[in-house]
Amino acid sequence: MKSLYVRMCLVFCSVIIISSLLGFLVSNLYYQAQVKPKNDAKLTSMATQIQQFAERHPKQLDDFLSTAAGLGYKLYLTNAAGDERYYGKPFREKDLQKMHVELVLGGQIYHGIAEFPGKLFITGFFDNQMKNSIGVPLQTETGRYALFLRPDAEVQFGELRIFFAAIIGMTVLFSLGFVMITVFHVVRPITRLTAATKRISKGRYDIKLNTWRRDEIGQLASHFMRMSRELERTNRARQDFVANVSHEIESPMTSIQGFAHALKDPLLPDAERLEYLAIIDGESRRLSMLSKQLLTLSSLDYEAHSLQRHTFDLKAQLRQVIQIMEWQLTEKELAVRMNVPDISLHGDANLLYQVWMNLLSNAIKYTPDGGSIAVSAELAERECRVTVSDTGVGIPPEELPMIFDRFYKVDRARTRHTHSSGLGLAIVHQIVAAHDGSVEVSSIPGDGTTFTVRLPLL
Repeated sequence: MKSLYVRMCLVFCSVIIISSLLGFLVSNLYYQAQVKPKNDAKLTSMATQIQQFAERHPKQLDDFLSTAAGLGYKLYLTNAAGDERYYGKPFREKDLQKMHVELVLGGQIYHGIAEFPGKLFITGFFDNQMKNSIGVPLQTETGRYALFLRPDAEVQFGELRIFFAAIIGMTVLFSLGFVMITVFHVVRPITRLTAATKRISKGRYDIKLNTWRRDEIGQLASHFMRMSRELERTNRARQDFVANVSHEIESPMTSIQGFAHALKDPLLPDAERLEYLAIIDGESRRLSMLSKQLLTLSSLDYEAHSLQRHTFDLKAQLRQVIQIMEWQLTEKELAVRMNVPDISLHGDANLLYQVWMNLLSNAIKYTPDGGSIAVSAELAERECRVTVSDTGVGIPPEELPMIFDRFYKVDRARTRHTHSSGLGLAIVHQIVAAHDGSVEVSSIPGDGTTFTVRLPLL
């Protein structure tokens, strides 16, 4: 299989050859249509002048015709008796018909150049044939002659023909050289991209490409680098995801297995038996919640566009979420302020209900006893903004960019006793993104955290 470099070289060389042929054909057509008639008229005028001079000076005819031949012309002189004289270099073909000689001897002018048949790949100007000439009658003391004249291209244009041939040859050679260099310059980055693709297919993402070019290839290399980094991040996230899922499942399973084994002891006191059963029940609920969250994320990943959209009352939905969380709010003596006007949203009510549940649940978990939570909403610039603020412990600034990653936990020591899986905010982000919205967070450690959900109004 030919490489791209060889293919492009062949294409460019073919273009040069075909362009040269087309240029020659067009030039030849131009010669046939425009130059040949003018050349015929010019040579006819010169032949007529020679005729007039020879008729006035018949004794100097041979010398004059020899001089004309030396200046770059081929001449043929004949009469009715068949006497022939040539001046200058010989014609390549002596194909002049008898009827043409008789025409000139009869006093007519023979326009052989104008009547010379045109051919695609032959320029008549350089065709050194006797019939490709101008014939004029010539009257001398010794009788009537027919004089045929045409330019001698070798004498008139010998050096120029070599010069132009050298120019054309050097042009072709330099063109081929520059074509090979240019094609190599174009193909080399593509070859590097191919090698980089092979490395990525083998699981190696440490790709470095020159992205200093500002053309399409430079943009391709830049996008390729960005893609490799994204693939590396995705691969790392996949590995972390598997490790986190394994860890989140292993911990409750270990507890369930351990306490289930302890329950087999017939001498176990009833109080401890009930305690172990409660722990097993809690851990099983934790596993159930984890599986539901994973299923939710999976459905959002692959069915983000299959939302069941309809119009619902945002204020009523937020009030319902707060009512469900009332026992947790009461247990921690948290005050809730709600400032939500009448707003109708168009979206998947069940999924957005889970967004408010997750945000409010997080606010309750990380707000100390006696704190406060504020839930507000407003319409602005063709979007709805829902804000959930708390007076909790806050999030360090360096942790903010990662809080929407799956299984990410700001403080693992703190979240261990809250049984957080690290999936709540990831689910929030996916649901909001599926609604073409965005979620933002701002936090001050020790003062609290504010989540702002922006949803477009359709």
